[in-house]
Amino acid sequence: MFIVIGFICGLILIFCWVDTRKPKDFPPGPSWIPLLGVIPLVKNLHSICGFYHLVWHYLTQRYGAIVGLRVGHDRIIIVAGKNEIKEFYATDEFNGRPDGFFYRIRSFDKRLGVVFTDGKDWEIQRKFSLKVLRQLGGKNTMKDHIEREANEIVHFLYTKAKTGKPINLQHIFDVPVLNILWALLAGHRFSLEDERLSMLLKMIHDSFRVIDMSGGILNQFPFVRYIAPNGSGYKPLVNTLSPLWAFLKEVVIETKNSLTDEEPKSLIQAFLHEIEKVATKDSSFTEDQLLALCLDLFQAGTETTSNTLAFGVYWLLHNERVVEKLKTELDTVVGRRRLPNLNDRSTLPYTEAVICEIQRISNVAPLGIVHRCMETVKFDNYVIPKGTLALVSLYSLHMDENYWKDPHTFRPERFLDEYGMFIHHEHFMPFGSGKRRCMGENLAKSSLFLYLASFIHSFDMEIPAGNGLPDVTGLDGITLSPKPFEVLLKPRSTL
Repeated sequence: MFIVIGFICGLILIFCWVDTRKPKDFPPGPSWIPLLGVIPLVKNLHSICGFYHLVWHYLTQRYGAIVGLRVGHDRIIIVAGKNEIKEFYATDEFNGRPDGFFYRIRSFDKRLGVVFTDGKDWEIQRKFSLKVLRQLGGKNTMKDHIEREANEIVHFLYTKAKTGKPINLQHIFDVPVLNILWALLAGHRFSLEDERLSMLLKMIHDSFRVIDMSGGILNQFPFVRYIAPNGSGYKPLVNTLSPLWAFLKEVVIETKNSLTDEEPKSLIQAFLHEIEKVATKDSSFTEDQLLALCLDLFQAGTETTSNTLAFGVYWLLHNERVVEKLKTELDTVVGRRRLPNLNDRSTLPYTEAVICEIQRISNVAPLGIVHRCMETVKFDNYVIPKGTLALVSLYSLHMDENYWKDPHTFRPERFLDEYGMFIHHEHFMPFGSGKRRCMGENLAKSSLFLYLASFIHSFDMEIPAGNGLPDVTGLDGITLSPKPFEVLLKPRSTL
């Protein structure tokens, strides 16, 4: 009996020793414990810092620009600093995406879509999606879509403003942002007061608040969903995904039932044609893939842009000087008889600088999207084993005190040269870089510019009596989201 107990204890000790050993030449970082890795440390730091990206930032400040750790059974590296991030994005071995319970649950327990996939199927789907979106949204067509939606939201807010009541602007840009993408995905747009869509968009925001980009404890120990369905994030996640799946399935079925041999007028139509064209067992063109692709674009296409615009209003409420300079530039260049359009963009450098400063200081996607090392690779002076996950701290770039000097100050002038012309910064990378750079970057840039410019050109803002300035810290999650806030809008003039 004692021999058996001793043998079991020995096995446990050996397991603990093996399980806590770091791979040779792995980056420095905190020690980890068996099974859990650094989960207890991360939870403790999160309770102190309040945000996961600040946890990872703290660790890079302590251990260096490249930190190695283990969360549950996953080895993870955190990458910070311009040189390290630049090298990371240029290294093909880091272009993979994680494969785990959290990342599969949103796509029917499969690796589908274009956000959390890699390899041959990802290349095929990404190439197809970009090609179709370019064809459907040619320069003039996309320009028309964006300018129409900017017009619609201004007139919608005019109507709201005339009531004299405060308006909650937390998610006011959701539908206009989605409409641009939805015109390409499904071939039509939504009313700004569509109640069902507003509910679905709220679900999207909620889904981004459930778990952080690392996948959390649910990804490490999926069985926890049976023990703590709410605490693990499983039930809230499924509750937000289910209505989105149902909605997208309805759209696909409706499109399929009305499909003709005519030239496709939407991505969904083009995809359904492709399913018929390449109907083989090994084809990546399936209806499940179409649903996952739509979900990727539906979520990613609204969350970051909408949140950035709302944060923009936050920061402008805190900086009246900036608002006045914006209005002066817009009134001088655009005039008071019309709204701004995308042709004005090159002649509005201060407006462009304000938008970049909003992106920099808000850090809506402080870690981008998690990567996976597809082959063992030497990185800097370290060896990163195959399968290691990687989080890129874009926050470390955007808030680098050595570079920006006063990163916590909202100062658009940092994006202008001595002549008032717009300049780019290597430390500014809100859309990532490399082969996994955001697919919707150009669309997002155009939308951010025109929505913000049109909004500021059309309205004066006031904080309702008794309310303080909105809190710019936001809510934690996969992305950072603004907290609810109300504003009194006063039309500047009738355009």
